[in-house]
Amino acid sequence: MAQEFHVLAVDDSFVDRKVIERLLKVSSCKVTAVESAGRALQYLGLDEERSPVEFDELKVNMIITDYSMPEMTGYDLLKRIKGSKKLREIPVVIMSSEDIQPRVNRCLEEGAEEYLVKPVKLSDVVRLRDFILRQKAHPQTEHNSMKRKSRDESPNAGCSASTSCDHLRPSIPKRRKIVQL
Repeated sequence: MAQEFHVLAVDDSFVDRKVIERLLKVSSCKVTAVESAGRALQYLGLDEERSPVEFDELKVNMIITDYSMPEMTGYDLLKRIKGSKKLREIPVVIMSSEDIQPRVNRCLEEGAEEYLVKPVKLSDVVRLRDFILRQKAHPQTEHNSMKRKSRDESPNAGCSASTSCDHLRPSIPKRRKIVQL
């Protein structure tokens, strides 16, 4: 029996949280939805208090979080996750209704796998889930093919000391601008 793909969805907006939760469930994902970065940290066992569940029991395959939330942003959550030895390998996707290039770059540089502009579509969720499942099944093959694809798509494929070399990092192809009709 195939292991269920488990996503932790974080959004302070009830409506947006329900939309992403529905998209993930339609994509055959198990979803745990929380309303704040603080609750996500608590769920993951990264808060100051002990979490009631050991992380090994969680089996979270991906975290998708809103950027703009009160108290702690999605960027701050990303930094906490990537700073954790236990959790740093979990892919984190940032989503936002604001397409601000410096913010996008900062999130990707900090380790976000993708930055999605809301509204998130079913095709985005399926693409992310499929990529991560393939990566777990064939890590070396997938990393290599994604590096080539990412490098080929990059406008600055020949990076220098003054440019970003994020396209060399094995990851989901960086940020695809979602055009809203």
